[in-house]
Amino acid sequence: MSAVLKEEPHLEKMRDADLAEVLAIESAVYTHPWTRGNFTDSLRAGYQCWNWRLGGELIGYFVLLVAAGEGHLLNLSIGELWQRRGHGSTLLREVMRMAKSRGADKVFLEVRPSNLGAKALYSRFGFRQVAVRSGYYPAASGREDALVLALAL
Repeated sequence: MSAVLKEEPHLEKMRDADLAEVLAIESAVYTHPWTRGNFTDSLRAGYQCWNWRLGGELIGYFVLLVAAGEGHLLNLSIGELWQRRGHGSTLLREVMRMAKSRGADKVFLEVRPSNLGAKALYSRFGFRQVAVRSGYYPAASGREDALVLALAL
């Protein structure tokens, strides 16, 4: 009897060479996606920029800034075909682990009020709203607020 090994997704450091794939997901899942410059700036600044891959396929990524005892999750995205399969939860757990290991005792993030899936994910992990940033995001009809969420680690 032989066992069939199932390949598992894994984290890899994001590199400039990955940005075409990252931008393809970013453009597919957001009406107002980050630009190549946003990702390049994050890489150059030394933020925690990580890809989530299954085999050679990019299925998600995140960008995390950790400074002064706080983590700020700047971007966490899962490709459309891979959403609602637990990948967002796995990456969010990794974000929290990484932030804590780098000295953060709290993680902050912004989310659109209209992003119901992301709001539900963050709520399941215990994130709570601590503020609102008025007109923070570009939107089809002008600007959309950002809910600022926080979680103590």
